[in-house]
Amino acid sequence: MLCVTIGRSRHKAMIAEYQFLAEKGADLVEMRLDYIGRHIDLTRLLANRPCPVVVTCRRKEDGGRWDKSEEERLMILRNAIASGVDFVDLEEDVAGSIPRYGATKRIVSLHNFEFTPNNLEEIHGRLADLDADVVKIATMANSFTDCIRMLRLVESAKVPTIGLCMGDTGVITRVLGLRYGSPFTYTTMSSERKIAPGQVTFDTMRDVYRAKEIDADTKLFGVVADPVSHSLSPQIHNAAFKHDNLNYRYLPFRIAADELPLFLQWCKETGVGGLSVTIPHKEAMLELMSQAESATTNIGAINTVAIDGNEASGYNTDYRAAMDCLQEALSTQNTMQKKGAPPGQPEELFRGRGALIMGAGGVARAIAYGLRQRGAVVTIASRTEERAKKLARDIGGKAISWEARYSLQPGILVNCTPIGMHPDVDSTPYDKAKLLNETIVFDTVYNPEHTLLIKDARAAGCFVVNGLDMFVRQAAYQYKLFTGLEPPSKLMRETVKKITSPVKF
Repeated sequence: MLCVTIGRSRHKAMIAEYQFLAEKGADLVEMRLDYIGRHIDLTRLLANRPCPVVVTCRRKEDGGRWDKSEEERLMILRNAIASGVDFVDLEEDVAGSIPRYGATKRIVSLHNFEFTPNNLEEIHGRLADLDADVVKIATMANSFTDCIRMLRLVESAKVPTIGLCMGDTGVITRVLGLRYGSPFTYTTMSSERKIAPGQVTFDTMRDVYRAKEIDADTKLFGVVADPVSHSLSPQIHNAAFKHDNLNYRYLPFRIAADELPLFLQWCKETGVGGLSVTIPHKEAMLELMSQAESATTNIGAINTVAIDGNEASGYNTDYRAAMDCLQEALSTQNTMQKKGAPPGQPEELFRGRGALIMGAGGVARAIAYGLRQRGAVVTIASRTEERAKKLARDIGGKAISWEARYSLQPGILVNCTPIGMHPDVDSTPYDKAKLLNETIVFDTVYNPEHTLLIKDARAAGCFVVNGLDMFVRQAAYQYKLFTGLEPPSKLMRETVKKITSPVKF
């Protein structure tokens, strides 16, 4: 079941959201009574219940907003039980003083907003012994190890258990909780009104992850990054899986650099089929591969991992996608300049052409390698000059300081920095006054689709390549590696455009 938590200061708003969520198909709604700013009228709140309800009234020390007396809070919880609510949430220190009554089921809970304790089994035993129908443990995830321990606890528990790790790192415990045996998992109505760190919206949990349908046979994939919440890869891949009727799910994994080996081992043991790899792990993950295609090894960075048993193979679909985009752009530009003449061979389009790459991360490394392989003259400018120098040495190019990037007149200008990415949409890595109309401008940022750099380049008469095209192409290559099927590229593009469009339909 998906339980949606709602916390509003007024009875009218709480009731309206409750009704709305029931109509949308919520299985269960948690009313956070500690959010109500005035006298709580349970009769009004619970009249004509459209779906089952959990009543919770959380103190400040437990992450809530209750600022009145403890005596009054306990009376509200007792009254809720007397009213016959479906579930009541009781903290460990008060559960023993509130007896069972009627058909109301008891959730006995513990919350820790700082860390995940080492003695989860001991804590679980204490909570279960307090006449619990459901044990709930919610702790802050400070590592992926915390998530592994929490999921194992849920899986082995004899009493129905909800085990959640809060924060971005803990999102997978929310999405996979039902698979491991949780009776329900908590979601929020909207991303603007999260009640706890790391909560996923009801719509996302239902429509993107389809969490209720995840079972023991569901094959998992995901994107590994730090941070990861901005990634649109879960939306694009899950939409494609659903389109092809595959019992696959694609999840976001926020993993710190020092936990990459542990995480990859967990993926192998859990049967994860593949991973997308992004900032800052593209180079470090390569070192953990059993094997990698030659181009990927030469680039020194990967963005895709295919896992088969204990073998992990590395690929770089950024490289393939970026070269596809640039070759198409160069061919079109060449045809236009020659007024319909054939575009020429691919190597002729790149050979001797000057290219300035801004940035020195994994994407920059893939594109720089591809351009050099095709005979372009590559210059790297990065805000971290040492990284620019290293990349230039590795691919046989030249490095210049960030401030010197305007000293060139490149035929190809590529932005591989996050400058201009949502929400920093009013920034650009390159002054519009310095753009030349004969330059092909390629921005690898895909959210928004039309970055300020792309808008400025169009205004200057440049031929442009936006990051959306590259993002969809690299994801399509990944999809084929993951599934062996032809990717539904049109659907994947429409999915991203719908999310990133400033106009929502």
